[in-house]
Amino acid sequence: MGYTLQELADAIDGIAHGSAKNPIDSVATIYNAGAGSISFLANRGYYKYLSDTHAEAIILAEQDLEKCPVPAIVVKNPYLAYAKIATLLNPPVQAIQGLHPSASVAADASVHASVAVAANAVIESGVSIAEGCTIGPGCVVGSNVTIGKATVLVANVTLCHDVVIGARVILHPGVVIGADGFGIANDEGEWIKVPQLGSVNIADDVEIGANTTVDRGALEDTIIEQGVKLDNQIQVAHNVIIGEHTAIAGCTGIAGSTHIGKHCAIGGAVSIVGHLEIADKVQITAASTVTQSIKEPGLYSSGTPLQQNGHWHRNFVRFRQLDEMAKRIRKLEKQIEK
Repeated sequence: MGYTLQELADAIDGIAHGSAKNPIDSVATIYNAGAGSISFLANRGYYKYLSDTHAEAIILAEQDLEKCPVPAIVVKNPYLAYAKIATLLNPPVQAIQGLHPSASVAADASVHASVAVAANAVIESGVSIAEGCTIGPGCVVGSNVTIGKATVLVANVTLCHDVVIGARVILHPGVVIGADGFGIANDEGEWIKVPQLGSVNIADDVEIGANTTVDRGALEDTIIEQGVKLDNQIQVAHNVIIGEHTAIAGCTGIAGSTHIGKHCAIGGAVSIVGHLEIADKVQITAASTVTQSIKEPGLYSSGTPLQQNGHWHRNFVRFRQLDEMAKRIRKLEKQIEK
């Protein structure tokens, strides 16, 4: 099904300029788009492709309209507008309601009639699954788990016992929610397991990427608040709290009992040690290591940027000498003062 340029503009509260020759039925990159495709310009690095684009239309900001050779939709936030149009043109495939013959559902589980349960899924005793949910192939829903309306477990997702999942949550393949946290006590050199007695509580509209793990709390729950977006392969340890509408990129590790605020943006491969507090509206750049609490909003970074290997070796040697150099400087300052 295709749309006119005006129909798409109306759908995203944009302003249409010109009229597309063909119905628009797909999205594409600005340099590969062709007839029937719409693209967007949000990154200045792609501005060089604008003059030669063969797209049916471009989503862009007002300041770029003059240079656009094809019809356009003008908006304040082109990337957001693109996301909305891409969703409109690519609606999710609706799963088939009902239970697959190979699924295993406990007799006392409460599964709404509209739920789709795919092949080899396991739903254990005491589970409650609300209307419109999808339980994908190979998923395991442990005992006494609660799942809200229209939530999707894509495939091979594991929800351990007593986990609570809100409405419209998306859990991608391989996600594990509610495994035991890393609780161990040392008994004269031998590690003894500490029971993990809390659970995990995930609020509405959360999305969690493939192979990400969220551990259950030691005594109280691990909490993921409304609208949080987690990328692939993230580790969220026991008793972590992640505030509303925070987004975290892949391969980040968050140690236990850390409290991350609302509306934060955390880059990929960030390491956050335990028992810290991170304020609302904090941004942390990729590969940073967070070793102390962050009490004020803002942009934070750590680490050494990539450089030629020989320079890195010389700078590393200097880094090891910093303490001695600081002592010598203080000694010289005292001599000058005298």
